[in-house]
Amino acid sequence: MTLDVGARLRAIRKMKGFSQRELAKRVGVTNSTISLIEQNRVSPSVGSLKKVLDGIPIGLGDFFTLDLAPDSEEQFVFTPQQQPDLGGQGIEYFLIGAGRPDRQLCLLREVMAPGSDTGKEMLQHEGEEGGVVIQGTLELTVGERVAVLGPGEGYYFESSRAHRFRNIGEDELILVSASTPPTF
Repeated sequence: MTLDVGARLRAIRKMKGFSQRELAKRVGVTNSTISLIEQNRVSPSVGSLKKVLDGIPIGLGDFFTLDLAPDSEEQFVFTPQQQPDLGGQGIEYFLIGAGRPDRQLCLLREVMAPGSDTGKEMLQHEGEEGGVVIQGTLELTVGERVAVLGPGEGYYFESSRAHRFRNIGEDELILVSASTPPTF
């Protein structure tokens, strides 16, 4: 029996909630590299495969032995341990529903350290996004407009408009956000 490394990588990547682009970014390779591996058009060395798996993260042993058979019932509850952190640099993005196949929605629990932001360059992508501040103070910039939101206040806008998030408070900022199509 031959193991289909490409199909296995694709299944585990999707189960963990990563797009090809996000995994490539985490690993430091191009999208096309991940795509070629998943299509079995490139057979990675053990070292290269380990580097890709470190971006998920999953060890080589688990990669080859993880049971990928779907459960008879669809998972609908995700504990904090089942919410992978896709963030970095002062922002944690905990993805809810990471293992759900063919997700149509990106649902995140975001935790931003005081003074952290999404970067100097404004974000812009296809779709819509919205969210609610649970704790802390959010400065949200959408286009030329700037708003300061506190607990219980929410936002909703077309993601194709340039936008940026900043924690301008002295405490941790926690939000729950959703975007479609999924960006993570």
